[in-house]
Amino acid sequence: MLSSATSASSAAELVRIARQRPALPCGTRIIAIDGPSGSGKTTFAADVEAHLTGLRGDGNDEARPTPAEVQVLHMDDLYPGWDGLAAAVPLLSSQVVEPLAEGRDASYRRYDWERGVYAERHEIPCTARWLVVEGVGCGARVIRPRLSALAWLEADRETRMRRGLERDGEAYRPHWERWSRQEGAHFAREATRDHADLVLDTGQ
Repeated sequence: MLSSATSASSAAELVRIARQRPALPCGTRIIAIDGPSGSGKTTFAADVEAHLTGLRGDGNDEARPTPAEVQVLHMDDLYPGWDGLAAAVPLLSSQVVEPLAEGRDASYRRYDWERGVYAERHEIPCTARWLVVEGVGCGARVIRPRLSALAWLEADRETRMRRGLERDGEAYRPHWERWSRQEGAHFAREATRDHADLVLDTGQ
């Protein structure tokens, strides 16, 4: 994984890139953190969030964003199960990204993996100054025009698999294999890495 210092400096660089680009009409800037499973996207998203909530006004922003003005969305909450990558991207676009781009409040329903159904609704008001989205698919072609910055995280397959099984358990190996095939096809089709503003190798 990235060292804490390297991750913090990379988070700062990603935010710097985003701040140089116009916000959506509602005033929100969207940062996407994409890459294959086990590459450290969730951890890096937390570092980006921490950096954002620690910002002070410097002429680019009026004041430090409050926690309520920095929203984080995990793609895991949108996938409808282990075969749901393809379905989640249109959901992110139609339920979250496009409403914000049109100056409207956004919302999505969290997928309950245990029950196999969508559960409670989560609101993302257009008063949010920052939205950090992390997970496979958030840098897809349909999403990219609305982004202020896109990061791509990667690591070798062995390292990523080890991290995933350490987190989820050996019983999840078949699920990981299913998911790996989906994300491989998705990234080949979308060429997400080629459009990233920042590429980080977390396997070093």
